[in-house]
Amino acid sequence: MITVIIAGGSGTRLWPLSTPKFPKHLLKLTGERSMLQTAYDRASKLGDTIYVVTESSHSGHVRAQLPELPKSAILIEPGRRGTAHCIIYALDVIARKHDHDEPIAFIHSDHHIRDIGGFARSFAVAAKVSQTNNQITLIGIEPTFPSTGFGYIERDGVINASKGVFNVESFKEKPDYKTAKVYVESGNYLWNCGYFVGSANTFLNEMRLNAPDLYKSFEILSAIAKVGTKQYDDAYLALDNQVIDIALIEKTKNLAVVAASFDWMDIGSFKDLHDVVPQDEYGNYFNGDNIHTIDVANVYIRNEEDKPVAVIGLDNVVVVNTPDGILVSRKDVSHKTSDVAKKLQS
Repeated sequence: MITVIIAGGSGTRLWPLSTPKFPKHLLKLTGERSMLQTAYDRASKLGDTIYVVTESSHSGHVRAQLPELPKSAILIEPGRRGTAHCIIYALDVIARKHDHDEPIAFIHSDHHIRDIGGFARSFAVAAKVSQTNNQITLIGIEPTFPSTGFGYIERDGVINASKGVFNVESFKEKPDYKTAKVYVESGNYLWNCGYFVGSANTFLNEMRLNAPDLYKSFEILSAIAKVGTKQYDDAYLALDNQVIDIALIEKTKNLAVVAASFDWMDIGSFKDLHDVVPQDEYGNYFNGDNIHTIDVANVYIRNEEDKPVAVIGLDNVVVVNTPDGILVSRKDVSHKTSDVAKKLQS
């Protein structure tokens, strides 16, 4: 199986740790390796062939963090054109070099997963289903609470009950809490984590049938003799910005989904990040030097400068100090950090 790691985005909800110049997938947030490096570690369990798609301004950091990858395996977008064209770019490169029937797993660089064995087993099942049935196969996460921050996959019709494989009935956008509660209690829904498995032939066939504009984009790129030339980059920059879920996946009638057998977290806020890092007996996490606290509980504090940071008598807060800014937020509303980060960027 070929694996493509999608390493884009700016991670605005983790400002000031994550910035446009150095977004969250390049950061060491949960251990001694960056999120991109841990994604690579997982990908290496799926097969020997790994590609990373990244934006041009981050390509140097990607090369520095993954020196084991050959230069040709780092696919550099000249500019962001959404996940749909990011995937088409990868499909074009893979179709030039590999068997068109070999399964390709598309994964993300900013997810936190501990059970790497379960991750590999779930993708092996998805690859087998995709090959056998010639269909794009998704991997969904069994929901553990009624999240309003994730999209949902409705499953219907068992393909293989023992391996947790189902037909996809429908997709649901991020629901309100009441609707999410109904989804979770029904047992028929999975969180949509954006993982897809299918061969180049399978993806291209679905594009011909359900997303002809994407297939035309593929034809434009594949007709150019060499990837990475000015002609290629100009053609790519002329493409529009589309999300793969809306442009293709939600239009496709013949989809399967594998219920994941591994833990999963999309670290989209400091609350999410605090949930997955080690904590002391009072629920506190401290990272950095010169941190001074009195009577604190359930706090995330990170100091990346020499100046002292003092926090006294607080609960349920995030305090982050970096050269790019200072954040102080209640942990449960820390996802709103993106509103500030976007204002600063504009």
